[in-house]
Amino acid sequence: MHDKWFKVMIPAQEIDAAVERVAKQLDERYAGRTPIFLGVLSGSFLFLSDLVRKVSFDCQLAFVKISSYNGTQSTGNVTQQLGIDFDIEGRDIIIVEDIVETGHSMNYLLDYLKDKNPASISICTLFFKPEKFLYEYEIDYTALSIGNEFIVGYGLDYNQLGRNLKDIYVVDE
Repeated sequence: MHDKWFKVMIPAQEIDAAVERVAKQLDERYAGRTPIFLGVLSGSFLFLSDLVRKVSFDCQLAFVKISSYNGTQSTGNVTQQLGIDFDIEGRDIIIVEDIVETGHSMNYLLDYLKDKNPASISICTLFFKPEKFLYEYEIDYTALSIGNEFIVGYGLDYNQLGRNLKDIYVVDE
C-alpha cells in the first residue's frame, strides 16, 4: 500500500467477537432507550455498521467528520468538515470512533457536543491506545486495546487506502 508493506495483526473473527461483546454491553445500558449513534467518519463506518446490527434497542444514526491525521501520524490539529445538522438536546449520544490514540479528536468532539446539551455522551471505540492517551475523560466502551502500532483495515486507512480490508494489518518493516 503506497510505500509500505503490511501483515495481518488481528483477524476478522477476533474483531467480530469484540464488536459482539461491545454490543452486549450497550444492550445492558440502553435497553428501552433510543440513543443516537454518532459515527466519526470516515474510519468508523464499518465498525458502526456492524455494531448497530448487533444491538437490540432502537437507535438513530448521525455522522460527523473530523480529522487530525496526515499519513501515519496524528498532527494534533483537529479540523471538522461535517457536523450534526439536527437538535440533540436531551438525547443520549454514543460517539463511535475507529481508534482513540492521543484523544485530541475526541476531546474536540466532546467540547462540540457538550454545547448542544445532550442528556448523556458515551464514547465507544473499536481500538484504544492507552499508552498514547493524553486526557482524563473515560472511554466507556473499547472493543480492543492495542499498543502504538500503526494499523489499517476494517475502516482504518493509510492515506485513504486499506479501509475495505476485513482484517487489521500492521506495518511489516
